[in-house]
Amino acid sequence: MERKEFSNSPCNLCPRNCMVNRAEGKTGYCLSDNKIIVARAALHMWEEPCISGKTGSGTVFFSGCSLRCVYCQNFEIAAARQGKEITVSGLADIFLSLQEQGAANINLVTPDHYVTEIIRAVLQSRCRGLGLPVVYNCSGYEKREIIKSLKGIVDIFLTDFKYMEGALAEKYSRAPDYPEVAKKALEAMVYTAGEPEFDEKGMMLKGVIVRHLLLPGHKKNAKAVIKYVHERYGNRVYLSLMNQYTPFERLKELKGCEELCRRVTKREYETVVDYALSLGVENAFIQEGETAKESFIPDFGGEGI
Repeated sequence: MERKEFSNSPCNLCPRNCMVNRAEGKTGYCLSDNKIIVARAALHMWEEPCISGKTGSGTVFFSGCSLRCVYCQNFEIAAARQGKEITVSGLADIFLSLQEQGAANINLVTPDHYVTEIIRAVLQSRCRGLGLPVVYNCSGYEKREIIKSLKGIVDIFLTDFKYMEGALAEKYSRAPDYPEVAKKALEAMVYTAGEPEFDEKGMMLKGVIVRHLLLPGHKKNAKAVIKYVHERYGNRVYLSLMNQYTPFERLKELKGCEELCRRVTKREYETVVDYALSLGVENAFIQEGETAKESFIPDFGGEGI
């Protein structure tokens, strides 16, 4: 499918297919119009080792989101409450600035609702000397056709796979179709990125990393995600099993989400990791120590914009 078939006016960039005319200033589910809004652009040390490395990942946090999960750690930008407006050429400038700062890659966080502008910015910056891998850091709730259109633009997909249970996806992310959408999107990511490749320092140059954030009380869902990804793709993708779930105070105000008002226990996480090992998973990142801290959440005050 050609990139010209995708548009933000009427918008058909994400699976929700709002079809609003963003060029007229209207916003869809992602809360974004035709302006590019970025909340932060800086070196980020808290990604997987093969993404951040020693120099940091050149991370660009976009405002707005097509999911807006109730437990989102970046809820201020997901709800489009933070960020500054930039142009396509300004976004290309940011990519080049991050390269000059020593970034290991360009890491696009929550990029799907700006994908048409991002493609233009990547092409423009490459003409101006950008030589870094481009990372598409997303929720997994993506259109497979758009993922396939990113071949030659994106090198690495750093994707969530949040749910294998549609009821959970509906309850926490208002997206009951998430499991099936994520399966198709992941298939497209593996096709688009190809086999994983690393440089001599162990930094990823191309490939797919699938993240799963363990939610409190939901080991069954986590095991189902791990089983599906491993049995379907084996060593063609890397798994990243995360225990950093942070229960924010605002969750106490949500009826029916009481189970999310605590951290994941050490036993819960170890059970999930042991399950992955029992399946024969070899390519995986696991977290150790106290990661469920708000200090791991960046400041979205506009750094680097």
